[in-house]
Amino acid sequence: MFSFASLRLCAFALKKMTTLTYIFLLPLLAAIALAFVPRNFAVIMRAVAVGVTFVTMLLGILMFWQFNGATADANGYKFVSTIPWLGAESLGIACKFGVDGLNVGLVLMGAIVAFAAACCSFEIKTREKEFYILLLVMTGGILGAFMSTDLFFFYFFHELALVPTFIMIGVWGRGERKNFATFQITIYLSIGALLALIGLIALYLQLPTDVRTFDIPTLTKYFAEHTMAASAQNFIFPLLLFGFGILVSLWPFHSWAALGYGSAPSATAMLHAGVLKKFGLYGLIRVALPFMPQAAQSWMQILAWLCLGNVLYVGWVAMRQKNLNLLIGNSSVAHMGMIFLGIASLNLIGVTGAVVIMIAHGFLAALTFGLSGYIYNQTGTLEMSELGGLAKKLRFIGVAFVMAAMAGCGLPGFLNFVGEVTVFFGAWQVPALRLVTVLAVWGALIIGAVYMLRAVRAVMHGPAQEDKTYATNVTDANLWRKLPYAILIASLLVFGFFPRFLTDKIKPVTEQIVNMATTGVAKTIVAQSKP
Repeated sequence: MFSFASLRLCAFALKKMTTLTYIFLLPLLAAIALAFVPRNFAVIMRAVAVGVTFVTMLLGILMFWQFNGATADANGYKFVSTIPWLGAESLGIACKFGVDGLNVGLVLMGAIVAFAAACCSFEIKTREKEFYILLLVMTGGILGAFMSTDLFFFYFFHELALVPTFIMIGVWGRGERKNFATFQITIYLSIGALLALIGLIALYLQLPTDVRTFDIPTLTKYFAEHTMAASAQNFIFPLLLFGFGILVSLWPFHSWAALGYGSAPSATAMLHAGVLKKFGLYGLIRVALPFMPQAAQSWMQILAWLCLGNVLYVGWVAMRQKNLNLLIGNSSVAHMGMIFLGIASLNLIGVTGAVVIMIAHGFLAALTFGLSGYIYNQTGTLEMSELGGLAKKLRFIGVAFVMAAMAGCGLPGFLNFVGEVTVFFGAWQVPALRLVTVLAVWGALIIGAVYMLRAVRAVMHGPAQEDKTYATNVTDANLWRKLPYAILIASLLVFGFFPRFLTDKIKPVTEQIVNMATTGVAKTIVAQSKP
């Protein structure tokens, strides 16, 4: 049965693939292929994982370069494709994929991070077969979730990517608390996913029986023309807000994130913190805001104050950390507050900035966790009190680490600066959010700079720890191991210097979503639906 299904999937892939379907199906097909490779061919498995994710990255770049909203279909999507035999027409389920301005950058970012994660998986020395299969499944699930235009498969692919996360931390994780971290992240994210699922099912049931569908473009048109009952909005929106919020580590449901990432293998932390974590944010922007405008408006000020918990409280926690991975993990959680603030602004500038930070943080989180993984494998520790002076011996890693810290501080020239400034301008336009904006700016500029610069000083500068056993053994990254970090830094800089590559694509879609979220009517979508 498994082999027949695999052959059928391969046959479809050869006949029906577009650029988009190649991007998410190649990792899944490679995972199936690795299941038949003997366990002792670890080098081949690693080569397959790196090669497939490299091709996926190239296709992602090609797709992004070819994307042009002017040539999209009536719903604004491009590269639309369907896998007909995976759907269930009687329930309104279709395995359909496409990209528009909102998710095209996320798919590109996910493909780049996946390749970087595969390159950084050199630390795995046991059960390589299972690890690379899970890594490829996680990659395919992540990319499939972002490009799915059907709510059912949107959720399904997220769960497909989420399950490997739990296994990879439990089996290949590090630290004395890895088992606790595995249980904690499993419980938190399962609860978040369950709440989101209840909300999505309740949303589906709001449609008349004869038009029920999970198709996102159809749902968007329907709710643009038919306002959902206020009672239904007030029931569904909190489920989606807190369900997706838990998946994103919204304060105070954030405690799973730092410990989970600190205990995870580098590649797993890069993929989850960098890419999969954006699923909840994407769901809020794509589904919750436009479909339930009245509830969205009533909850946005609460969301704005909650985001201060991420920016301020978690930022203070990061300042107190003595372990580099825990500092980076808390920093990742703190950056989520900025994205929530942009969403809470409910205006074009703020929501566009939120999407830009989602992409920027994906590159940054992957970069920082990848670098910490390299440092751990060279020194055997991430306790900052036991590190120091590494910049003298790890020159490339030292420079990359400083650049990552500068990007985390929002230094101009990096994409993070573009997103954060845009979010702050958007939030400032809302009088009710000005106090929140001032506090968030203070948290980002002062607290964020303190803990990032402290990490640079403790790890890279100061006196070298010559008495440690690793002092004579550390070596800088060779050309191959420099590659993933160089690609991630280049991505932050290219989009940082030329942000219109992203914003020009994002703006038309966020404008439609903001129109629906603030007025209940998206005039552009209604106009497109007319013959």
